[in-house]
Amino acid sequence: MAQPTPRIIKETQNLAKDKVQGIEVTPDPGNFKHFFVIIIGPPNTPYEGGVFEVELLLPDDYPMSPPKCVFNTKIYHPNIDNLGRICLDVLKDKWSPALQIRSILLSIQVLLSSPNPDDPLNNEAANQWKTNEGVALMKAREYTLKYAKKH
Repeated sequence: MAQPTPRIIKETQNLAKDKVQGIEVTPDPGNFKHFFVIIIGPPNTPYEGGVFEVELLLPDDYPMSPPKCVFNTKIYHPNIDNLGRICLDVLKDKWSPALQIRSILLSIQVLLSSPNPDDPLNNEAANQWKTNEGVALMKAREYTLKYAKKH
C-alpha cells in the first residue's frame, strides 16, 4: 500500500494538535487520504448547534488537485445539493496547492455562515434565498433540527 506523503503527514499532525474551533477531524485509520469531519453549525445561523458530518478525500495527486468533500448530513443550503456535494470555489477553479485541508474546512465553515445563492448547486434553495430569505432560513433551521442532531 502507498505511504502518505510528508505533506499529508504534516497536515494530519497539524490538524490533530492545532484544532479549529467548531471543526473536529478524524483520519481514517485504514486510509491516510480519507478524513471524517464534524462541523458544528456556526452561531447566529440557521445551522447553529447542528452537528454536520462531512467526508474529505484526498486525490492521488494531492496537493495538485483539491480534496473531494461531501456532506453526509442532510442540509438545506444553496451551495450544497441533496447528494451532499459542495459548490465552493476553492474546491474547484480557485484551488491552489498552497491551500491545505485546514483552509478547505474553514472555507466550508464560512460557507455555512454566508450562503451564496448566486452560485448555487441547490437551485430550489437558492431561489428561496433570493425570493424570500426568511422562509429559506426557517427551512434551513428545520433541516438542522431534524437531521443535524448532536452525536
